[in-house]
Amino acid sequence: MATAPAPPLLLLLVLAFLGAGAAGWQTKTVVFLLAGQSNMGGRGGATSGRGTSWDGVVPPECRPSPRILRLSPELRWEEAREPLHAGIDAGNVVGIGPGMPFAHAVLRSRRLPAHAAVGLVPCAQGATAIAAWSRGTHLYRRMLARARAALAQCPSPSPTPKGECHLAALLWYQGEADTISRRDADLYTARMEALVRDVRHDLNMPNLLVIQVGLATGQGKFVDLVRDAQKRVNLPNVKYVDAKGLPVANDYTHLTTPAQVKLGNMLASSYLATL
Repeated sequence: MATAPAPPLLLLLVLAFLGAGAAGWQTKTVVFLLAGQSNMGGRGGATSGRGTSWDGVVPPECRPSPRILRLSPELRWEEAREPLHAGIDAGNVVGIGPGMPFAHAVLRSRRLPAHAAVGLVPCAQGATAIAAWSRGTHLYRRMLARARAALAQCPSPSPTPKGECHLAALLWYQGEADTISRRDADLYTARMEALVRDVRHDLNMPNLLVIQVGLATGQGKFVDLVRDAQKRVNLPNVKYVDAKGLPVANDYTHLTTPAQVKLGNMLASSYLATL
């Protein structure tokens, strides 16, 4: 029986080169911190009645994907599922937030490499004023610890064992609690600028992108003052996305599920515009 001819030397060299490249190829995970208070934590579908449960409705824009990962409360990467802030936004009923629709929109844009994943690091805590996020507080330390753990345990959504993580942005939606006191509203700009500077310094990322969401609602009467303060933040690479006008639930405070999907898309557009 005739034997098959040996492959040409050039073909062998090409196959060896490709094999070496595959072994060293790195899968990229683009990581985003999600921080702030309840509207970042997500209350879509969790505001009716006494607020004791989430309705469980997951729109298509929020469904799981093997290319969307979440850092769990135990600091492990896992496939992201709603509610994204389960186990993080302690003591609150959580539902749909902007994180999952944001991740889907970023992947849908095809601006990332073909095999890239989006890693979401939920950090939000409901009913917290910005002072509760200043350097040295529990929430600040937790956010930085989760950011560092996310980068140290870089996941790979493909069969290749190696991964490369990049912290791309902090998505920040907070300020409703600062509308109660005139003093807190007046201090908001300075406190937000200090927070951005501290996070960038402590993560050694002086140009970290920050996208803040302009308030749609508030817990007090100084909503417009806080919104104006948000717009006055004057630091490089800080973007502003306005939630005003998005549908609000019957509690007059929290965005509905469709509003959160819309906000996620708006945040994605702001991030993609920087690429």
